Amino acid sequence: MKKTLSKDYFEKVADSWESMQHSFFSEAARKKAYEIAKVNNQDTIADIGCGTGYISEGLIDMQIKIIAVDQSQAMINEMKKKFINFNNIYYRLGESENLPIDDNEVNYAFANMYLHHVNDPSKSIIEMFRIIKPGGKLIITDLDEHNFDFLRKEQYDRWLGFKRSDLKIWFENAGFKNVRVDCVGDNCCAKSSQKDEQASISIFIAYGEK
Repeated sequence: MKKTLSKDYFEKVADSWESMQHSFFSEAARKKAYEIAKVNNQDTIADIGCGTGYISEGLIDMQIKIIAVDQSQAMINEMKKKFINFNNIYYRLGESENLPIDDNEVNYAFANMYLHHVNDPSKSIIEMFRIIKPGGKLIITDLDEHNFDFLRKEQYDRWLGFKRSDLKIWFENAGFKNVRVDCVGDNCCAKSSQKDEQASISIFIAYGEK
Protein backbone atom coordinates (compact mmCIF):
# COMPACT_ATOMS: atom_id res chain seq x y z
CA MET A 1 0.00 0.00 0.00
CA LYS A 2 2.75 2.46 0.98
CA LYS A 3 4.65 1.68 -2.20
CA THR A 4 1.58 2.44 -4.34
CA LEU A 5 0.94 5.71 -2.50
CA SER A 6 4.55 6.80 -3.02
CA LYS A 7 4.38 6.02 -6.73
CA ASP A 8 1.09 7.90 -7.08
CA TYR A 9 2.56 10.90 -5.25
CA PHE A 10 5.53 11.15 -7.64
CA GLU A 11 3.29 10.70 -10.67
CA LYS A 12 1.26 13.65 -9.40
CA VAL A 13 4.15 16.03 -8.64
CA ALA A 14 6.42 15.12 -11.55
CA ASP A 15 5.81 18.29 -13.55
CA SER A 16 6.74 20.48 -10.57
CA TRP A 17 9.42 18.24 -9.05
CA GLU A 18 12.35 20.21 -10.43
CA SER A 19 11.42 23.34 -8.47
CA MET A 20 10.29 21.36 -5.42
CA GLN A 21 13.60 19.51 -5.31
CA HIS A 22 15.63 22.72 -5.32
CA SER A 23 13.68 23.90 -2.28
CA PHE A 24 14.42 20.64 -0.43
CA PHE A 25 18.21 20.45 -0.83
CA SER A 26 21.16 22.12 -2.57
CA GLU A 27 23.83 20.76 -4.89
CA ALA A 28 26.00 19.70 -1.94
CA ALA A 29 24.81 16.08 -1.96
CA ARG A 30 25.64 15.43 -5.59
CA LYS A 31 28.94 17.31 -5.42
CA LYS A 32 29.98 15.08 -2.54
CA ALA A 33 28.77 12.01 -4.46
CA TYR A 34 30.81 12.94 -7.55
CA GLU A 35 33.85 13.68 -5.42
CA ILE A 36 33.82 10.29 -3.72
CA ALA A 37 32.90 8.30 -6.85
CA LYS A 38 35.53 9.64 -9.26
CA VAL A 39 33.62 8.65 -12.40
CA ASN A 40 35.74 8.13 -15.53
CA ASN A 41 34.93 8.54 -19.20
CA GLN A 42 33.61 5.36 -20.85
CA ASP A 43 32.07 4.19 -17.56
CA THR A 44 28.43 3.16 -17.17
CA ILE A 45 26.45 4.58 -14.26
CA ALA A 46 23.00 3.83 -12.88
CA ASP A 47 20.93 6.72 -11.52
CA ILE A 48 18.49 4.81 -9.30
CA GLY A 49 15.32 6.68 -8.39
CA CYS A 50 16.44 9.25 -10.92
CA GLY A 51 13.47 11.61 -10.64
CA THR A 52 14.15 14.44 -13.08
CA GLY A 53 17.89 13.79 -13.18
CA TYR A 54 19.46 15.46 -10.13
CA ILE A 55 22.43 13.04 -10.15
CA SER A 56 22.68 12.63 -13.92
CA GLU A 57 22.78 16.37 -14.55
CA GLY A 58 26.32 16.85 -13.30
CA LEU A 59 27.67 13.88 -15.29
CA ILE A 60 25.78 14.36 -18.54
CA ASP A 61 28.63 16.05 -20.41
CA MET A 62 31.05 13.19 -19.74
CA GLN A 63 31.59 10.38 -22.23
CA ILE A 64 29.62 7.90 -20.17
CA LYS A 65 26.48 5.80 -20.44
CA ILE A 66 23.73 6.67 -17.95
CA ILE A 67 20.95 4.24 -17.09
CA ALA A 68 18.18 6.24 -15.41
CA VAL A 69 15.66 4.18 -13.44
CA ASP A 70 12.50 5.34 -11.70
CA GLN A 71 9.20 3.79 -10.62
CA SER A 72 7.31 6.79 -12.03
CA GLN A 73 6.78 7.07 -15.77
CA ALA A 74 5.81 10.71 -15.30
CA MET A 75 9.20 11.44 -13.70
CA ILE A 76 11.00 9.70 -16.54
CA ASN A 77 9.00 11.72 -19.06
CA GLU A 78 10.04 14.96 -17.34
CA MET A 79 13.68 13.88 -17.33
CA LYS A 80 13.50 13.03 -21.04
CA LYS A 81 12.25 16.55 -21.78
CA LYS A 82 15.00 18.08 -19.66
CA PHE A 83 17.77 16.17 -21.46
CA ILE A 84 16.19 15.97 -24.90
CA ASN A 85 19.47 16.93 -26.62
CA PHE A 86 21.52 14.14 -25.03
CA ASN A 87 21.75 10.63 -26.41
CA ASN A 88 23.79 8.94 -23.66
CA ILE A 89 20.88 8.39 -21.25
CA TYR A 90 18.87 5.16 -21.34
CA TYR A 91 15.56 5.33 -19.46
CA ARG A 92 14.07 2.33 -17.71
CA LEU A 93 10.93 1.94 -15.60
CA GLY A 94 11.55 -0.27 -12.58
CA GLU A 95 11.15 -1.08 -8.91
CA SER A 96 13.70 -1.12 -6.08
CA GLU A 97 13.91 -4.89 -5.55
CA ASN A 98 13.81 -5.79 -9.25
CA LEU A 99 15.90 -3.25 -11.13
CA PRO A 100 15.72 -3.47 -14.96
CA ILE A 101 19.52 -3.74 -15.20
CA ASP A 102 21.62 -6.84 -15.86
CA ASP A 103 24.06 -8.38 -13.41
CA ASN A 104 27.40 -6.52 -13.36
CA GLU A 105 26.19 -3.99 -15.95
CA VAL A 106 27.32 -0.72 -14.34
CA ASN A 107 30.52 0.70 -12.86
CA TYR A 108 28.67 2.96 -10.44
CA ALA A 109 25.21 3.10 -8.91
CA PHE A 110 23.98 6.38 -7.41
CA ALA A 111 20.80 6.68 -5.34
CA ASN A 112 19.86 10.11 -4.07
CA MET A 113 16.89 10.51 -1.67
CA TYR A 114 15.70 7.12 -2.87
CA LEU A 115 16.19 4.72 0.00
CA HIS A 116 13.62 6.28 2.33
CA HIS A 117 10.90 5.52 -0.24
CA VAL A 118 11.60 1.78 -0.69
CA ASN A 119 9.87 -1.03 1.19
CA ASP A 120 13.02 -2.85 2.29
CA PRO A 121 16.26 -0.81 2.29
CA SER A 122 18.54 -3.79 2.92
CA LYS A 123 17.08 -5.75 -0.02
CA SER A 124 17.35 -2.69 -2.24
CA ILE A 125 21.06 -2.40 -1.41
CA ILE A 126 21.53 -6.09 -2.23
CA GLU A 127 19.81 -5.48 -5.57
CA MET A 128 22.13 -2.56 -6.31
CA PHE A 129 25.11 -4.77 -5.45
CA ARG A 130 23.90 -7.21 -8.12
CA ILE A 131 24.00 -4.68 -10.96
CA ILE A 132 27.48 -3.29 -10.14
CA LYS A 133 30.59 -4.72 -11.77
CA PRO A 134 33.38 -6.12 -9.58
CA GLY A 135 35.44 -3.13 -8.48
CA GLY A 136 32.47 -0.81 -8.95
CA LYS A 137 30.96 1.53 -6.38
CA LEU A 138 27.62 2.34 -4.77
CA ILE A 139 26.97 5.86 -3.51
CA ILE A 140 23.79 6.62 -1.58
CA THR A 141 22.83 10.08 -0.33
CA ASP A 142 19.82 10.19 1.97
CA LEU A 143 18.41 11.40 5.28
CA ASP A 144 19.67 10.75 8.76
CA GLU A 145 17.12 9.37 11.21
CA HIS A 146 14.55 12.01 12.24
CA ASN A 147 11.08 12.39 13.76
CA PHE A 148 9.30 14.67 11.27
CA ASP A 149 6.25 12.46 10.83
CA PHE A 150 4.50 14.90 8.47
CA LEU A 151 6.89 13.75 5.73
CA ARG A 152 5.41 10.27 5.98
CA LYS A 153 1.89 11.66 5.64
CA GLU A 154 2.42 14.44 3.10
CA GLN A 155 5.25 13.11 0.91
CA TYR A 156 4.71 9.40 1.54
CA ASP A 157 8.18 8.78 2.93
CA ARG A 158 8.35 5.11 3.86
CA TRP A 159 11.18 5.64 6.37
CA LEU A 160 11.96 8.62 8.60
CA GLY A 161 15.63 8.54 7.69
CA PHE A 162 18.20 6.00 8.81
CA LYS A 163 20.83 5.32 11.42
CA ARG A 164 24.28 5.45 9.85
CA SER A 165 25.25 2.30 11.71
CA ASP A 166 22.41 0.44 9.94
CA LEU A 167 23.66 1.64 6.55
CA LYS A 168 27.11 0.27 7.27
CA ILE A 169 25.66 -3.12 8.25
CA TRP A 170 23.40 -3.28 5.17
CA PHE A 171 26.28 -2.44 2.83
CA GLU A 172 28.57 -5.02 4.40
CA ASN A 173 25.88 -7.71 4.47
CA ALA A 174 25.27 -7.10 0.75
CA GLY A 175 28.96 -7.76 0.09
CA PHE A 176 30.43 -4.27 -0.20
CA LYS A 177 33.95 -3.52 1.03
CA ASN A 178 35.63 -0.34 2.28
CA VAL A 179 32.25 0.93 3.48
CA ARG A 180 32.05 4.49 4.77
CA VAL A 181 29.07 6.52 5.97
CA ASP A 182 29.76 10.22 6.46
CA CYS A 183 27.99 13.58 6.61
CA VAL A 184 27.41 15.52 3.39
CA GLY A 185 27.52 18.80 5.30
CA ASP A 186 24.09 19.98 4.23
CA ASN A 187 20.49 19.58 5.34
CA CYS A 188 17.31 18.64 3.54
CA CYS A 189 14.56 21.13 4.36
CA ALA A 190 10.80 20.80 3.93
CA LYS A 191 7.82 22.75 5.22
CA SER A 192 4.56 21.05 6.11
CA SER A 193 1.64 22.09 3.96
CA GLN A 194 -0.86 21.20 6.67
CA LYS A 195 0.62 22.52 9.90
CA ASP A 196 3.20 24.97 11.18
CA GLU A 197 6.22 22.67 11.09
CA GLN A 198 9.55 22.91 9.29
CA ALA A 199 11.93 19.99 8.86
CA SER A 200 15.69 20.40 8.60
CA ILE A 201 17.41 17.01 8.38
CA SER A 202 21.11 16.24 7.93
CA ILE A 203 22.10 14.28 4.84
CA PHE A 204 24.51 11.33 4.90
CA ILE A 205 26.59 9.80 2.13
CA ALA A 206 27.15 6.04 2.17
CA TYR A 207 29.88 4.48 0.01
CA GLY A 208 30.95 0.94 -0.73
CA GLU A 209 33.04 -0.98 -3.27
CA LYS A 210 32.15 -4.33 -4.81
